[in-house]
Amino acid sequence: MNITADIPAGLVRQRIERLQEAMQTEHIDAFLITQNIDLYYFSGSMQNGYLFIPSTGEATFYVRRSFERAKLETAVRVAELGVFRHFGQTLLHDYPSLFRDGVELRIAADLDVLPAQTFHKLSELLGASGRCSLIDGSAHIRRLRMIKDPLEISRIEAAAEVVAEALNESLNELREGVSELAWMARVEYELRIRGHIGQMRMRGYNQEITTGMVISGAAAAVPTYFDGPAGGLGLGAASPQSVSRSIVKRNEPILIDIGCCIDGYVIDQTRTAVIGELPVTLKHAYEVSESIILATEQRMVPGTLCSKLYEEALASCAASGLSDHFMGYGADQAKFLGHGIGLEIDEWPVLAKGFHIPLEPGMVIAVEPKFTFPGQGVVGIENSYLITEHGAKALTRSKAELIVLP
Repeated sequence: MNITADIPAGLVRQRIERLQEAMQTEHIDAFLITQNIDLYYFSGSMQNGYLFIPSTGEATFYVRRSFERAKLETAVRVAELGVFRHFGQTLLHDYPSLFRDGVELRIAADLDVLPAQTFHKLSELLGASGRCSLIDGSAHIRRLRMIKDPLEISRIEAAAEVVAEALNESLNELREGVSELAWMARVEYELRIRGHIGQMRMRGYNQEITTGMVISGAAAAVPTYFDGPAGGLGLGAASPQSVSRSIVKRNEPILIDIGCCIDGYVIDQTRTAVIGELPVTLKHAYEVSESIILATEQRMVPGTLCSKLYEEALASCAASGLSDHFMGYGADQAKFLGHGIGLEIDEWPVLAKGFHIPLEPGMVIAVEPKFTFPGQGVVGIENSYLITEHGAKALTRSKAELIVLP
């Protein structure tokens, strides 16, 4: 079986060089990449190991398993990790000019995802190779990954096309009396046969997400631990979100929040459907969600602060009398309007209070104004956009309208 590089060698070098520039600006001596997604982004391989990137010079991917596969997947120098307790001495041998006697080193790592036990062990091992301190460099990684290159954008666009095709095909089977679980299985089938890897990755600790949420009626408004406006009964306490075995009924909202991951990259979109007609209150809320996403789309130009877009959405909700229902209800309201997507579903930037980062070309953001009504359900819409020099370009392909089924 042939295994080829998934990310071109030149692109891997560009990403490493961008990180090295940030390291030099912040006086960071080296970076230790530990998490699968970060390893893939900076090396093109997701094999088990650690990617060591000095602020200048050649990076090395120290691989535990599989060394042979890593060599086929990445253009970065690959070395066997060997005995883990000797890792500090290995770095000392491979980078003698960096680990000099008497020199205090600042080595950054993706501490937002690194387990505490591994952090303490790495601190101990690096200390054996000299005077080192392991500092948090996760913000540098997340800032770099905010700006997507053409390869990343093309994969997100491919995922968007797959979601549109799968949803269009699956709607033929959405009818009164079908269970949420049965219909979600049909959606997942349509996604998988088109290349969906079956995962939607998240960076947040203890945050998990399935391929999507398909929830009918009041169940969508049942709160759960997931940081979003909809919960769902799920299949039990061990999976307390998304689809259940509940039956789809007439004249109630059906929230269709589905994603897809093609070649590592995700798309995120939501549509609201109804068999028959929405209640007046929910129909009004859906129309407000459409007006918010349209206004946000028009304001998503380079230089606009992410926090400003969130504030404007809150103002629109207040003017419509829907503030109490925006992005959840009561203590369970989510405090954002949108989020970055890419290799993970919860990337930067975030359209939220205090996130004063200006929009830049290359960002990809999912905008999802939704309204939650306990006892009735959730309505709303979500599109994913690419920020260009001229404004927002919609990447989602499904028609942005309420889906009314007979």
